[in-house]
Amino acid sequence: MSVPSAPVHRSVSTWQQPVPASTTAERAALLDRIAGRILALGPGRLRVGVDGLTAAGKTTFAHELAVRISAAGRPVLRASLDDFKRPWRERHRYDRESGPGYYRNAFDCAAIRRLLLEPAGASGSGRCVLCLIDPLTQLDHSSLVTTAGPDAVTIVDGVFAFRPELDDLWEHRIWLDVPAELSVRRGVDRDAGRTGAAEAEALHRDRYLAAHRHYLADADPLPRVDVIVDNADVDRPRLRRG
Repeated sequence: MSVPSAPVHRSVSTWQQPVPASTTAERAALLDRIAGRILALGPGRLRVGVDGLTAAGKTTFAHELAVRISAAGRPVLRASLDDFKRPWRERHRYDRESGPGYYRNAFDCAAIRRLLLEPAGASGSGRCVLCLIDPLTQLDHSSLVTTAGPDAVTIVDGVFAFRPELDDLWEHRIWLDVPAELSVRRGVDRDAGRTGAAEAEALHRDRYLAAHRHYLADADPLPRVDVIVDNADVDRPRLRRG
């Protein structure tokens, strides 16, 4: 007897990427394998983090993973750390434009803990906020609560997910690995239409990549992750750990 799919609850953020309509057999097999690892952790609420360089493919990977967890009958909450950045109107109070400043100040880690990850845990209330501040509209959605049932899997993508302020709140950690220059190139291709190619290049190289190097030096997350996926070729990703 087939198991009916469970719902996938998504953020109301307007900064969204669609779930891919199709994928290759190689990618599907890898996603199925990782979904199986997560489901094998057993019943109860689970929190899964998907981390890696900017433009490594984290959001798409998390979307695809959510579809598989849902198809196995487990309800899924989908969130992105980009929806928990501090409001731009407050940026005069701190450095958010240098690499180290972006790492230290862009994300509201206290809110991520209090509103999303702690409630989504086994001993949490289940009352989760999936979007704090919309990155595009800057609207505050902290009053919108989604209930994580007793068997829900919360899948969160974002840079710096395994930093010290958040690292104790994950049951499963996934790292998408791509070369630094590929990260910059993908990011420029994605953002050039919005900012212009030169500005996008500076943004990804001087802020995001510099911030990521600071993160690696500060948090050293790779030894703690459960799964490392080489996602340089999105059609043929390779499992490097797990």
